[in-house]
Amino acid sequence: MKKRILILTASFGEGHNSAARGIRDGLTRVAPEQAEVELRDLFAEVYGPINELVRRSYLALINFAPRAWGTVYQWLDRKKDFDKEFRRFTRLNDHLARLLDRFRPDVVVSSFPGYPNVLHEILGRERRCKNVVAITDSITVNAIWYRCSADYFLAPNEQSAAVLRTAGVAPEKIKTFGFPVSPKFADFTQDRQLPPSNSEPRVLYMIHAATRGAPELVRRLAGLGIDLTVTIGRAEKLRPAIKEASGGSKATIVGWTDELPRMLHDSHVLIGKAGGATVQETIAAGCPMIINHVVSGQEEGNARLIVETNSGVIARSPREVVAQVQRAFADDAKQWREWAANIHRLSRPGASLDIAEFLMSL
Repeated sequence: MKKRILILTASFGEGHNSAARGIRDGLTRVAPEQAEVELRDLFAEVYGPINELVRRSYLALINFAPRAWGTVYQWLDRKKDFDKEFRRFTRLNDHLARLLDRFRPDVVVSSFPGYPNVLHEILGRERRCKNVVAITDSITVNAIWYRCSADYFLAPNEQSAAVLRTAGVAPEKIKTFGFPVSPKFADFTQDRQLPPSNSEPRVLYMIHAATRGAPELVRRLAGLGIDLTVTIGRAEKLRPAIKEASGGSKATIVGWTDELPRMLHDSHVLIGKAGGATVQETIAAGCPMIINHVVSGQEEGNARLIVETNSGVIARSPREVVAQVQRAFADDAKQWREWAANIHRLSRPGASLDIAEFLMSL
């Protein structure tokens, strides 16, 4: 009999969806015939256009009014009981209850912190399935993640696991497998060598939603004599400005792609924001990171993870980013070698496969 596993995500942040997809793809690899998996975004299903409006508002808030979001984040972290708030989502509760009755999962995995509270309300004392929470933040783990009745908490790293233990979560409930990045990351060797003397360091710049300073940074990077790749995602309107900023250099501009595991593996340094998925994927690839944007709250911990382990650095302005790129490869790349060795120790590219094995054992 197949084990039924329901994975619940939400479209409000890159980390939630990335973790959910990683767990699903890990199960597909580990137990293609033994597991029946459903991945659902119930907020999108139930609230439709309202959910999209909230999603866009959230992204605008974190990118263009980060201090305001930081205030909201701290308010959530101070709350002791979330049950009252989640009872108000009656349509979501009813929708999830019907899904549970139809699918009858053995395990429910939530990569968005709202679901475990709703699930607790529906299941009550029956507990007819395991309730597993996949935490996507590092170090600054908001209380909304763990102030719920779950059977297990999947921590992305030991630093986050320590936060849960300090908050009173029973150690036997905490499992530290790493962040469930795509299983594709496990397909690449982590041997990362400097380019030969006749080649250039490969730098990957991932432009995030706050794009105002992107052309200036590309212009400055293009003058460094590096092998530069710039990703613009689905923001094709940026392409002309980025192409112009790159001048006569051979910078490669990439739109939306599913080749990020390979691109990170091939790069020596990533420049990007401290998003949950971005930081965890660069760790999985063993690629040092220069963080040029940090959202108050959840992203602060992601940035701290990189800085406190000496796996990269924060550089908020284009001038600072360029200075850090130069520093990384100066003096026979002494700084880069330190970063690369340290981030290699953090890397768990097969985390989604280990999590899949764990879920199948429940």
